[in-house]
Amino acid sequence: MSISDFTGKRIVVLGAGISGRAAAAVLKRHGATVVLNDNKDRDISAEPWISLQNQGIDLVFGHQDNKILDGAHIVVPSPAISSEIPVMQEAARRGISVWSEVEVACRVTNADIIGITGTNGKTTTTTLVGEIMKETGRQTVVGGNIGLGLSEEAADLPRTAVVVAELSSFQLEFTSSLKAKAAVILNITPDHLDRHHTMEAYCAAKKRIFLNQEDTDYAVLNFDDPLVRPMGRELTGTVLYISVHEEVPAGAFAKDGNLYIRLHGEELCLCAEKDLHLFGKHNIQNCLAAALLTYAVGAPVETIRKVLKEFRGVEHRLEWVRDVKGVAYYNDSKGTNTDASERALEAFTDGHLILIAGGHDKMTSLDGFMKLVKEKVDTLILLGEAAERFETEARKAGVEDIRRVGFSMEEAVKLAHEIAAPPQTVLLSPACSSYDMYNHFEERGDDFKHIVASL
Repeated sequence: MSISDFTGKRIVVLGAGISGRAAAAVLKRHGATVVLNDNKDRDISAEPWISLQNQGIDLVFGHQDNKILDGAHIVVPSPAISSEIPVMQEAARRGISVWSEVEVACRVTNADIIGITGTNGKTTTTTLVGEIMKETGRQTVVGGNIGLGLSEEAADLPRTAVVVAELSSFQLEFTSSLKAKAAVILNITPDHLDRHHTMEAYCAAKKRIFLNQEDTDYAVLNFDDPLVRPMGRELTGTVLYISVHEEVPAGAFAKDGNLYIRLHGEELCLCAEKDLHLFGKHNIQNCLAAALLTYAVGAPVETIRKVLKEFRGVEHRLEWVRDVKGVAYYNDSKGTNTDASERALEAFTDGHLILIAGGHDKMTSLDGFMKLVKEKVDTLILLGEAAERFETEARKAGVEDIRRVGFSMEEAVKLAHEIAAPPQTVLLSPACSSYDMYNHFEERGDDFKHIVASL
């Protein structure tokens, strides 16, 4: 796809967060008349708003009504904005095109795109893919649901470059031009049903990562996931699989403690599981996905092997913080749903956990999560909005030692510190989003680490 010129187009960007600001700046540079709108009132005499105004972007803050759409050719909503809010419904009624910020990125770059989505594991896999591609010497940028806005990172890159994109279901929802050279769905479990309403709609949004692929492109699916595996029958790219349980005919798999790639008639041993700094089956899956995606687009196996052995994970995902009197403390603030937290619990094969959980409740079923809590956790410490429902469900599952600490991370950590003794481990893995107490999971994880550092 050639890079688009938006001269003569009036484009309204809804939401002035990271992706909204990125889209506005990129669209303006490519000729559009841009209005950046946000419901929140902001001081436009401060940065970054001064710089945006200096670029010629109109700022409309403090309200969001239908007049903002007058004369608009395209609306670009930030990922958090639902199609069900009034201004979005009005855009649909007027027949105005709706693009995600990812769609903007696709229209302003010539680079190859490697796309990563899934309910869990996206950030670890995306970061690892980025590190491998950078190590090859190829010009590489990483963005999307991680770091900076994807459009800003991808803008005007040549065909020789590569964009590594972590893509959420929200970002994929209004995308039509995406054509990933290689893309993966790591897994699908119930999440964001308040936005998508049904699992069918959630799966359909995830599957958009494979839009427009040809047989020279690669669609990677998790063979072990019952919702993901059957998608292979419907895809237009070359379908490959990853599995931690079975050998696959083409793709990547774990067997007898080793990681393998099987592709183009060759079978290559990448490394042993014990060579990795990451632990847990979910991280083996992430490593297989990253290795397969990068090998498929030309990364040498020696480079992949080197990075796999050196990679130490991402912040806020099963991140070791410190040991205090023989007790290890782990930050898994990125565990924002029950499936992610289940994976964290399963990574500690010996159990003996003191688990800090709770936050803004997504109201998904807790049955499987609490069954695992009963098996692995010595003491469950609950905080935030979800504490009452979590306690009720924990007691139903037979969990006995449950403590509640209101809305104080400090109280939760200090209580864990009072209780903990070797061989126990203290784990923050909330199984909830952070919005009842924090702006985002990173802030929650940083608070946890700061408190642990002060013990």
